[in-house]
Amino acid sequence: MIELEKARLHLEELGLLSAASLLDSLLERAQHKNSTYLDLLNELLETELSERQKRNIEVRFKLARLPYRKTLAEFDFTFQPSIDEKLIKELATMAFVHRAENVIFLGPPGVGKTHLAVALAVEALLQGIPVYFITLSKLIEDLKKGYEENRLDSHAATNAAPAENENVLF
Repeated sequence: MIELEKARLHLEELGLLSAASLLDSLLERAQHKNSTYLDLLNELLETELSERQKRNIEVRFKLARLPYRKTLAEFDFTFQPSIDEKLIKELATMAFVHRAENVIFLGPPGVGKTHLAVALAVEALLQGIPVYFITLSKLIEDLKKGYEENRLDSHAATNAAPAENENVLF
């Protein structure tokens, strides 16, 4: 039992908190399956990596300041037949980001611009691309304030809060 506690403490000191908390159950499962030491080690490390990836995604979502989470699968293309579904799915590949191109959604209120922007932001975040969501009016306000305070070199929109009719900035 002392060796188990020692191993758990080492895992915690290394910052492998998920592995440390699941060590008992993984050891028990490995014993029942007659797993090799390498199988156990790989399962422990895969569990830790998976948990870290989940936490990283959650942090990216918080930093993005999305007003809500919507996906492209939730968008009703039949409701808005003027939207080219194929083009939106192409945008979801994020190739435009890698080509340093911009995407602008124009249209009257209620046609799905924000939903599509959020859905593309969600896809970008899941692909590891950072996203910051802000309204144009809030961005202009923050830039004006930064200009007046002579601090445009710093990130002027750090205190921006999401609001209605937002746009995604990649």
